[in-house]
Amino acid sequence: MKTKQITFAGLAIALAMVVSTIIKLPSLPNGGSITLFSMLIISMIGYCYGPTTGFIASIAYGILQFVVEPYFVHPLQVLLDYPLAFGALGVSGFFSKKKNGLIYGYILGILGRLFFHEVSGLIFYTTYAGNLYDNFVAISAVLIYNASYVLTEGVITLILLALPPVRKMLENIKRLSVIH
Repeated sequence: MKTKQITFAGLAIALAMVVSTIIKLPSLPNGGSITLFSMLIISMIGYCYGPTTGFIASIAYGILQFVVEPYFVHPLQVLLDYPLAFGALGVSGFFSKKKNGLIYGYILGILGRLFFHEVSGLIFYTTYAGNLYDNFVAISAVLIYNASYVLTEGVITLILLALPPVRKMLENIKRLSVIH
């Protein structure tokens, strides 16, 4: 990684941390909250510099999220809910050279995050469910719970990304972040 990449990624991670801890709706009782575009800020790193830098920065962000606001009841949740779930936002890097790449990368990133939160919840909740029906109820409840904040923030962000001035600003950020 070049100095400019490290600097840009560090600033983006710091901004996303501030947004996710200060500018957010109240946290849900079992973790998770809607923030003002913190997932977009992290996705921008991959979009600007590709998947390797995107994954490194996203995983680092997930680890910082754990340090600042840890919430887990099963040891596997530490891995699934933090470095892997937030690390999924780095998938945006695979779309860095495509038209509308930020939108596609962002959508896949948040779906990846939702997937890891879902697996984490299933590990915890199905441990206590004794039969197939209760497991189905647990699966449904976990999906609804996690989707309530991940997809809500995702939809709000996609609405923001549909605004031409915002798209132009983000393209300018990407252009300025490129190493010369």
